[in-house]
Amino acid sequence: MAMNWFHRRLCGSQRWARYVESDLLPWALRDVELGEHALEIGPGYGANLRVLATRVPKLTAVEVSAELAARLDERFGSQATVIHGDGAATGLPECEFTSVVCFTMLHHVPTSRQQDALFAEAYRLLRPGGTFAGSDGVHSFIGRLVHLRDTYNPIDPNTLPERLATAGFADVQLTVRNGQQRFRARKPDQP
Repeated sequence: MAMNWFHRRLCGSQRWARYVESDLLPWALRDVELGEHALEIGPGYGANLRVLATRVPKLTAVEVSAELAARLDERFGSQATVIHGDGAATGLPECEFTSVVCFTMLHHVPTSRQQDALFAEAYRLLRPGGTFAGSDGVHSFIGRLVHLRDTYNPIDPNTLPERLATAGFADVQLTVRNGQQRFRARKPDQP
């Protein structure tokens, strides 16, 4: 998923890492039980992965960029299993994870169809009762500017709950604040 120079610099910065640790993840994961084995789809430069590694006993990450996956494996390989692959078709075993999360990456998935495939894959990978949670930006003029010459396909918060329900999720919750949306949904105990 393409990112322009400015966006790569921002997402790889210490400033972004501090924001993720102090604000974004605490808000996005408030009252979310990650369980013993979490999967992060799309860790990018690793700001979220660094924080998640301290919150769960076992962590796996799937990153679409081979270069970033290699960097993440070098940096976090003792704390997480990092896999180069597509978050919509991971090849990982069904019902493997107690939670699946993704943060500020869904808008980089080029089409709604591919986003829906990612939701379906998250559902497939979760154990019954597991949680799918995360956050992403809401469309804005500033967001569009940050993503010039970059993949930018933000999800409309008005449609996200229905899209997650279509993937099979129950108990879908969505909150919008300051240009961000957080979501959480549960895979039913009995499909």
